[in-house]
Amino acid sequence: MNESPKFKKVPKHVAIIMDGNGRWAKERSLPRLKGHEQGAEAVREALEAAADIGVKYLTLYAFSVENWSRPKPEVDGLMLLLVDALKRYKKDLIKRQIRFDTIGRVEDLPQKVQRTLSNTIEATSKNRKGTLVLALSYGGRTELVDAVKSVANKVAEGELQASEIDENLISKNLYTAKMPDPDLLIRTSGEMRLSNFLLWQLSYTELYVTPVLWPDFKKENFYEAVREYNSRNRRFGGV
Repeated sequence: MNESPKFKKVPKHVAIIMDGNGRWAKERSLPRLKGHEQGAEAVREALEAAADIGVKYLTLYAFSVENWSRPKPEVDGLMLLLVDALKRYKKDLIKRQIRFDTIGRVEDLPQKVQRTLSNTIEATSKNRKGTLVLALSYGGRTELVDAVKSVANKVAEGELQASEIDENLISKNLYTAKMPDPDLLIRTSGEMRLSNFLLWQLSYTELYVTPVLWPDFKKENFYEAVREYNSRNRRFGGV
């Protein structure tokens, strides 16, 4: 078995926009769901690569709020695939001591999916080596709306003064309140956009775009992104 590479700087939190499943399937004259099935295998590659080099948080953009507008058969197939993948990967998460969590409006997902998510979260809750986060029924603007509503309710109830609202308070009311902002964002398939993903949290994140379609994404592609990250000088607005 090949050893994982050593890096001077290991990003604590890596986020990935997993793009290209549909194109991968179309190029092979296959149904779109076949692309999603192969994409689920790429998740294993990314998870193992992240765990092997010591990434503490891996957040994957799995299903956006906009994805609900896709044809019902595709959405239903994605939900079934999600349940199946979680059941298959649960043992790996426990073996690797990886905790599982979600962000997004998970309450909008089918009950069967919610039960599987809850079971996986519970089964991995004591794991401490890393955290895998799936963004499900997630949208960056939706997240900000929910955060603003939460803060506004506290002001209305007298728990908070409007003058106390600052960046730190907003961050504490986001879905991601318990994790650091991403150090590195990887986007596959070559598209140059954020697609409504972690809009607040990505303010100073290093961006890496690869033309590789997500179903073809392997460990070496993950390592290449981290190599590029190591070549960057992060100044956070300074000199």
